[in-house]
Amino acid sequence: MIHNLFSHYLIDWNRNKNNRKMPWKGVKDPYKIWLSEIILQQTRVDQGLKYYENFIITFPTIHDLAKADEKKVFKLWEGLGYYSRCKNLIHTARVLSSTQNGQFPATYEDILKLKGIGPYTAAAIASFAFDLPHAVIDGNVFRVLARIFGIREPVDTTAGKKIITELAEKLLDKEHPGEYNQAIMDFGATVCKPANPDCEQCPFKSNCVAYKEDIVALLPVKIKRTTVRTRYFYFFLPQYRNALPVRERLDKDIWQHLYEFPLIEKEEETSSGAIVAAATKKGWIPKGTAVTVSPVYAQKLSHQLIKAVFISYRLAEKSGLFENYSWVKAAALNTLPFPKTITQYLNKAGNDH
Repeated sequence: MIHNLFSHYLIDWNRNKNNRKMPWKGVKDPYKIWLSEIILQQTRVDQGLKYYENFIITFPTIHDLAKADEKKVFKLWEGLGYYSRCKNLIHTARVLSSTQNGQFPATYEDILKLKGIGPYTAAAIASFAFDLPHAVIDGNVFRVLARIFGIREPVDTTAGKKIITELAEKLLDKEHPGEYNQAIMDFGATVCKPANPDCEQCPFKSNCVAYKEDIVALLPVKIKRTTVRTRYFYFFLPQYRNALPVRERLDKDIWQHLYEFPLIEKEEETSSGAIVAAATKKGWIPKGTAVTVSPVYAQKLSHQLIKAVFISYRLAEKSGLFENYSWVKAAALNTLPFPKTITQYLNKAGNDH
């Protein structure tokens, strides 16, 4: 019974009770839909909103984004994390600008071929922009369907994903796919929330398996545990005539294409005395130089915890060891895209002076 009425109840809730406002809702421009979806991956809406608005103002069209200097795009992205998203954003914009006159393909299959676009984002663009019947399946959808239909198969397994995906496609309102998809995501974000869901206001309350069996807090089931690796970064900020050495991170590691100061990474926490001694041995710090050591700045990534310490000091002359770095005036550092950790340090150091 609930299978047949699910989309009806959901659309009714959306039209009469859904008050969630976002600037990209109801938009038909695939460029804006794409931008919002890429920005909101692994990002809270309240955090992503400012980035979306800045991107739309700075790059109103795909052509504007395609011809932009990469450094400027990464600077605008600074603080969002998952920088491969930004790299793919630039790549796809350039492809569409040069080969498709800035236009998105109008089929799910062709949208899916674009770099950085997976099934979820492709379904969002296809349904919101072109009214194509493809169900979006994100964390909100997994949670809503697992609870209402009592799906106990872990959703982070192949079998669990298959069950949810097939159910989502079956329930999709084929006549209003865009509205349905937006509604189920909003419903998961505002009513069927991960914690403290508003079950009393839920239109599915009388049919929800999780509610009737009092297992709302247990669904959806997840079995995989994320192992978090801790990395210790010791950054050195030698200042010579008000300039500091920086370079772009090019390795396929975290923060690729962002900038950094000379770095010593350790597998375990190291005392400031030992790390300064190591830098002195490398020739980075002249013997007898006074240094200032910062507190620890921590940044949590998806599978890593970065603990960073900043060691600053002044040089009487440039060291040849920093030849692979560009010397940038301190006042110009804010034009470069840095990882969030470094930006936080620079902001704090700037405010302290």
